[in-house]
Amino acid sequence: MANRLSKIYTRTGDKGTTGLGDGTRVTKDHLRVQAMGDVDELNSVIGIMLTEAVSESVCAELMLIQHDLFNLGGELCMPGYTMVKVERVAALEQILDAWNESLAPLKEFILPGGSKAAAYCHLARTVCRRAERTMHSLNAQEQLTEVSLQYINRLSDLLFVLCRILNQQAGVPDVLWNNQTNRS
Repeated sequence: MANRLSKIYTRTGDKGTTGLGDGTRVTKDHLRVQAMGDVDELNSVIGIMLTEAVSESVCAELMLIQHDLFNLGGELCMPGYTMVKVERVAALEQILDAWNESLAPLKEFILPGGSKAAAYCHLARTVCRRAERTMHSLNAQEQLTEVSLQYINRLSDLLFVLCRILNQQAGVPDVLWNNQTNRS
C-alpha cells in the first residue's frame, strides 16, 4: 500500500472526466461521482466532529462509521462491487436503539444547534441526507446494492439521535423549534 499513492496528480481529469475504480471514465458531474463526493464530504464532517470532546463510546462508533463510509465510497467507485455488509446496518440499528432509549421523547421539532459537536453532527446529518438523495437518483439509473441504500438511511437517523446525545452529554439543551416565534 505504500506505493499506492506515489503520484497524486495524473492530468487525466483536466478535460472534465474522472476514472472509476473499474477503469471506466465518466464526467465529473456524473451522479456516481456526485454520490462519491457526498459520501466523502460526510466522512470529512464526521472527522470534524471527532475534533470535539465526545465520549469514548461515541468516538469509537464514529470511527467505525468513517471506515464504513470509506467502504461505501469504494463501492460507489467500482460499479457492481459490494463492500458494505448487512451486519453494519444491523449494528447501526442497535446503537440507534440504545442511544434513543436514553433520550426523552420528542415533543417539538429540533433546530440544528446546541453544543458545537451537536452542530457539526447536524451538518453531518444534512450531508448524509444529500448523499442518500444522490444515491437514490443514481440507483434509478444504475442499480446500487440494497444494503448501501439501507446503510445511508440508517446513518442519517443515527446522526439525528446522536445530535441529541451530544447535547445531552454536553449538558446543553436541544434547540427546540417554536412556531409561535414573532417574525415581525
